[in-house]
Amino acid sequence: MKRITPNHLASQPWRNALIFFLWLPAFSPAVCQAFSGGQRNDLDSRLAEQNALFARYDKGEKERDIDSFPDRSLRSIAREHQENESLRKRLAAISTDGFAEQDLLSHEVLLRELDQESRDYDLKLYELPLAQGEGIYQSLTELAAGDFQSTADYSDYLKNLRDIPRVLRQTEDLARLGIKDDVLPARYLLEKVVAACDAIIEEDPFLKPINTFPASISSHDRDRMTAQVTEVVNDEVIPAYKRFRDFVKSDYAPHARSGIGLSSLPRGAEMYQNAIREQTTTNMTPEEIHNLGLREVARIEGLLQDVAHRAGYASLASYRAVLKADPKYRPSSPEQIVDDFRHYVSAMEPHLPELFEEYPKTLLTVEAGSLTDPSFGTHIVVGPADGSKPGRVIVAVANFSQRSLISDETQAYHEGVPGHELQVTIQQRLKGLPKFRSDILNTAYVEGWAVYAEALGKEIGLFQDPASDYGRLNLELMRAVRLVVDTGINSYGWTRAQAVSYFRESGAADEPSLQAEIDRYVNWPAQSLGYKIGQLKFIELRERARSKLGPNFDIRKYHEEVLSAGSLPLDLLEGRVDRWIERQDSLDAHRAHS
Repeated sequence: MKRITPNHLASQPWRNALIFFLWLPAFSPAVCQAFSGGQRNDLDSRLAEQNALFARYDKGEKERDIDSFPDRSLRSIAREHQENESLRKRLAAISTDGFAEQDLLSHEVLLRELDQESRDYDLKLYELPLAQGEGIYQSLTELAAGDFQSTADYSDYLKNLRDIPRVLRQTEDLARLGIKDDVLPARYLLEKVVAACDAIIEEDPFLKPINTFPASISSHDRDRMTAQVTEVVNDEVIPAYKRFRDFVKSDYAPHARSGIGLSSLPRGAEMYQNAIREQTTTNMTPEEIHNLGLREVARIEGLLQDVAHRAGYASLASYRAVLKADPKYRPSSPEQIVDDFRHYVSAMEPHLPELFEEYPKTLLTVEAGSLTDPSFGTHIVVGPADGSKPGRVIVAVANFSQRSLISDETQAYHEGVPGHELQVTIQQRLKGLPKFRSDILNTAYVEGWAVYAEALGKEIGLFQDPASDYGRLNLELMRAVRLVVDTGINSYGWTRAQAVSYFRESGAADEPSLQAEIDRYVNWPAQSLGYKIGQLKFIELRERARSKLGPNFDIRKYHEEVLSAGSLPLDLLEGRVDRWIERQDSLDAHRAHS
């Protein structure tokens, strides 16, 4: 796709107009004004047409989001595809000559989003409804984690509960199409889906909202809501989960692929390259990414060796063995893990002014995730854009005795501040942009920023515990290992045993984490690649700016520039930073001569 360069950003109509004026004899001021006005009117007309298309796209996205779980029938998916194809054709026909930078970025971002949706549709990825992340069966349980403050909140919850049977039924319908078209997930993962559904049925998390009520709700309404929620959960939700579990176990899993990677599917290579393009916003090949991973693994292992030597150990292996055996770094309860995260989030917050000129002031909350699901990963639930509620860091605590506290500081900065919570909140609050610019989250940008943000703690004097700094580097090592293992599984045909072996030998993760990581590369191919690739781009651009601006480089202004346009494909981010460097360089030169 064409990269937006400074020349592309220049006002082409005005450049043509200048040539025209130099060639013509002098006109009266009235004639010149009429010519200029015509150019302005044309620009305004094209911008108005583009903004109308943006509004149309945002309206369609909003309509799909009105319900917590919109219609995902095949007919609805096909209709959405046709609408997007029509919109894309009209948007591409609009000339962007003379557009301001943000208007250009909006144009290019939406074109790429629509192109990606079209490629996904052509590859029939909608027939893999239990891939691409956690799975709807798991996401549905998060309904019960909402903020219930009024009877209206409970009424909305009842409506969502009644939608669950329909959502699971449509998921089953799409999976049956995948059986027919040989677009299938790995069999062993479906066995895990069955086990996860069994756990949900046994735990019955959907009743949690009626265990406690806010004081503002009367006893009469409490009794009424308790009876209604209990009835819907027992008579509709749990039976729907049982039917869905039985379908996966008896009908879906027997047809699933035995190979774990996308390479075992008929169009697997095409699917994987498409996933790479989506998740990294680059055209890198699996081989290029695999080799980058090998180089990064070797580089970071060298840094870890240095840490071990400074700690007085002859080898990294011996240092790791000591850390692994030290009870100081083994949690004694899920609460200890949560408290660890709270400590580090609180430690970072006072330092934010050193790194950012503007940043969200709403404090974070930290809470435990699933106590029983080992595949549950630590993640952020970002607060609303208006700042009325805090963001929430949900911490993985299952199998706590097998976990380590060593990487908690790094993960706290990654998920909280200055990582996801800060970046996504800033994006949500951007003014003067189409709504999709607030909503689209490119993995390479969002996760790349979060990995980049982890090391900012080191730069401002945190990571005081040498073991915690080891944990930072070891977690970065895991992001490099991902490049090797994800491509190994999905392009090189690695077995799960090969993937586990490589991961274990790297020492980059504890056993529960590495098992969940490998499941993730199978379930969500290429998603893990964006972390390291994005991080390297943020570092590259910062060092480019530092090199060209010298003593005038201000890290706070660099962060403002990379965060103030939202989640961008990496090449568009690079173009934006390059233009900022040129402007800053020109300003500095002007000041030096004034």
